Amino acid sequence: MSNQLANGIDNFDRHILDILQESNRTTSDQIAEQVGLSAAAVQRRIKRMREQQIIRADISVVNPKAVGQNISLIVQVTLECERMDLLDSFKKAMSDHKSVQQCYYVTGSADFILLVSAADMEEYEEFTREVFFGNDNVKGFETNVVMDSVKSGLSVPVLLNT
Repeated sequence: MSNQLANGIDNFDRHILDILQESNRTTSDQIAEQVGLSAAAVQRRIKRMREQQIIRADISVVNPKAVGQNISLIVQVTLECERMDLLDSFKKAMSDHKSVQQCYYVTGSADFILLVSAADMEEYEEFTREVFFGNDNVKGFETNVVMDSVKSGLSVPVLLNT
């Protein structure tokens, strides 16, 4: 089996991605030492993976409580009608809303699963009035309040090919 995949990433790229997902502040020199390439080769690979959207963003993950976002909520949303224009409209509204941290269009009993951040229940109630009660296509929603965040991650498993 080839060490190169259809999407153009090999084991060096996978190792680089694994390191960057742990901390994107790791220098090219530090990565090069860990993966066995030159710093210049690492920089070229990172640049290519950004251009190909394999690396979608370089971000800082902020502790929500440190900035007053004390409540995380998992919300299942059911729509009245799944017409394409209405779906697209809902997707855009969720993508644009700052309180929505993640939005998934899913199969099952709900149409969407949202991860929402709020300072308190009053702020979440305002969100529901605006987003759900203010949208005639929202049939219903069910909210689960996160009591303890046992694991919250953004990293994707990047296994080396053997």
